[in-house]
Amino acid sequence: MSVASRSARTYTYTVFKRFNSSVKTTGFKLSGSDIPKNATIFSMIQPTGKFHLGNYLGAVRVWKDIADLKDDGTTLLFGTADLHAITVPKPNVKEFREYRTEAIASILSIGIDPEKAIVFHQSRVSQHAELHWLLSSFASMGSLNRMTQWKSKSNINDQSDDTALGAIKLGLFAYPVLQAADILLYRSTHVPVGDDQSQHLELTRQLSNTFNAFYKTKYFPMPTTILAPTKKILSLSNPEKKMSKSDLNQKSVIYITDAPDVIAKKVKRAVTDSISESFYYDPVNRPGISNLINTLSGVQRVSIEEVEKDIRHIKDHKNFKQYVTDVLVAELTPSRERFHHFMKNPDYLHQVSEEGASKASEIAEKNITEVKRIMGFL
Repeated sequence: MSVASRSARTYTYTVFKRFNSSVKTTGFKLSGSDIPKNATIFSMIQPTGKFHLGNYLGAVRVWKDIADLKDDGTTLLFGTADLHAITVPKPNVKEFREYRTEAIASILSIGIDPEKAIVFHQSRVSQHAELHWLLSSFASMGSLNRMTQWKSKSNINDQSDDTALGAIKLGLFAYPVLQAADILLYRSTHVPVGDDQSQHLELTRQLSNTFNAFYKTKYFPMPTTILAPTKKILSLSNPEKKMSKSDLNQKSVIYITDAPDVIAKKVKRAVTDSISESFYYDPVNRPGISNLINTLSGVQRVSIEEVEKDIRHIKDHKNFKQYVTDVLVAELTPSRERFHHFMKNPDYLHQVSEEGASKASEIAEKNITEVKRIMGFL
């Protein structure tokens, strides 16, 4: 089946499949009945520039799917977590500004309509930082110490190493509290994120519950984590680690802005194995092939099993990689073209982010005022 004909097929899956009361995984196809009425759906992504395939399939494409189904009672807020970005210092200020702009362009390029969703920079809404401080008085050091991301970002393997621990910056250690403030500031009911952020959402629910219990209120909701159905997208050259913009080998990373010939070269160089008579999903014994099959599953919105059926006729690596390339080019071309269009219109991007910040600030000020009233500041 050709890529073009595949894109016309419709797949129906159970959406928001429940595996506990606070975490749901989306299916590959959403319908209007799957988005709760009067929901507030919030998510942000760090402005590291253009989105790569892991960002796209692991988080932000779900934003677009949700935005397409928005009704009048649903509030959507999507943006750049630029305050989180400085937990790893950004000495190149010009580059940081460019990354922020590229992140807004990327959000719009995947099809997010700023008329349906509030799109903004986190730093432009001061109440994020204000609620962060208020919630920090409820966050225990023990809870923060159990978070894994600050350890991985700091390359901390031995917590008995006092010198290494002493060098950790407070912002990096405490940023899950800021993330909780981001979410609770808008009294968000649902938060679509990548799987690597699910631990932080547990802390958000913990802080929500602690605040409500302490002040005998029900002001903050218990936000539901929404996970995309695609398993983590891995590096093309080292399928033991996730795809990342910080990878020194940029041939390992596919960006949504990559031209067809660039995608073809990267896929051609992707690590596979010596088995060529069949291609099947086996992440333990065939990690490279499995990563590409998982990518096909995510892009085509079908199960791993269906991908295996569709590629069973392929008997060599060259044709398999050509198939992967064709699928990726068909999926990413519209986003690439929109991205370059938006980057040629920086005034429009600025207008979108500023108008979004104004709308977000209006909601945020109303809610932070109520929080301060509850706490006795007003």
